[in-house]
Amino acid sequence: MKRLLAAFAGVCAAVLCALAALVAAPPAVAATLTEVTNFGSNPGNLRMHLYVPNNVQQNPAIVLAMHTCGGTGPGFYSSTEFASLADRYGFIVIYPSASKKSNCFDNWSEASKVRGGQTDPVSLMSMVTYVEQQYHGDPNRVYATGSSSGAMMTNAMLALYPEVFKAGAAFMGVPFTCFPNEAAYNPAGNSSPCVGKTAQQWGDAARNANPGYRGPWPRMQLWHGTSDTVVNYAELEEEIKQWTNVHGLSQTPTSTDSPQSGWNRRRYADASGTVQVEAYTIQGAGHSLPAGGMAAVAIQFFGLTGSGPSQSPSPSAAVSPSASPSVSPSASPSNPQQGASCRITYRANTWNNGFTADVTITNTGTAPVNGWTVTWAWPGNQQIVGAWNAGITQSGTQVTARNVSYNAAISAGGSTSFGFQGAYSGSNATPAGFALNGAACTTA
Repeated sequence: MKRLLAAFAGVCAAVLCALAALVAAPPAVAATLTEVTNFGSNPGNLRMHLYVPNNVQQNPAIVLAMHTCGGTGPGFYSSTEFASLADRYGFIVIYPSASKKSNCFDNWSEASKVRGGQTDPVSLMSMVTYVEQQYHGDPNRVYATGSSSGAMMTNAMLALYPEVFKAGAAFMGVPFTCFPNEAAYNPAGNSSPCVGKTAQQWGDAARNANPGYRGPWPRMQLWHGTSDTVVNYAELEEEIKQWTNVHGLSQTPTSTDSPQSGWNRRRYADASGTVQVEAYTIQGAGHSLPAGGMAAVAIQFFGLTGSGPSQSPSPSAAVSPSASPSVSPSASPSNPQQGASCRITYRANTWNNGFTADVTITNTGTAPVNGWTVTWAWPGNQQIVGAWNAGITQSGTQVTARNVSYNAAISAGGSTSFGFQGAYSGSNATPAGFALNGAACTTA
């Protein structure tokens, strides 16, 4: 009996000691942002900060996250969600800091447009190589993202080093080789120096950076707000031209949707259904992206959430490459609904003698619309030069926009949208009214 009591006392003591150890154990220390010096060749004179989460994977993915003009790596770390997403998914984030022209990444010099040029891209590649060597980073999972100047550099890094980066997400950027020189680079000027080139010209600019490279090319996700007063919203279409052409895709999206209120997403999938290019228009947003969960959407696009790369919801609807920049309408339904109740929202973004416009059709009736045609008359001399999500024709001041194959149906209470780029002289007044399938719509 005494032996049993002694054994029981010993067990209790051991349990109490274990409980005491648990109570006394210090809380886990959160990972911190640390600066890395001597990371390799640094002709751009950049600084490097690194975020390695406590749960970092054994062979982690690497995300290069680049700030806006006037920003810093630590500032981008504290103002975006990429570090908290790294905590969740175990990847490493590199936060570089620029040193030129109000802390902008060099997107204007001749050296920034050639592989191995002695400026910022070489410094950024040194950072990636450092993480691969020191933290066993996975060379098959390297990604780039950035905002404004950082978005411009995202486009550049994917064009200059396509074998290194598997995907990118550019928030409020411009195409690679947009700026011919430093004088043309005005980060606060709301200019649109990149509007006007063809998709072929933009694609050639990326391909010419690596004449012998035959692919695969990195996947690209593009973001822009319609009310951006720093980098004009029109640049989004130029980026789409560049990356769809690089991937040999049509500029007609294979699918469109609105994953959140105010977000319009266009997806460009290849024949296998893999989304190679994805473009988000954020209605009313200014020069303030990423925000509101957009970083998480980018990380999901990279495939770092365990869901894999984005897939088109209808791979069979993939569009063959076309040399024409225009969008061809689908065949009109034999008996389109007439007299539908509707509301049209028209939002234009104007600069100099050019503009882009987004048109949202809302079906306010109780029956679905099966095939739509929207018509209006210009109050001035506006001329449409390109369109997306609709086939558009113009005769004098009269304009007709027809659905394409993937957005013909609008459910009761539902909506769809299309857009276009135009030119004008004088004033760019809003049309007085719109009609859907021959019936006048209210405007908002």
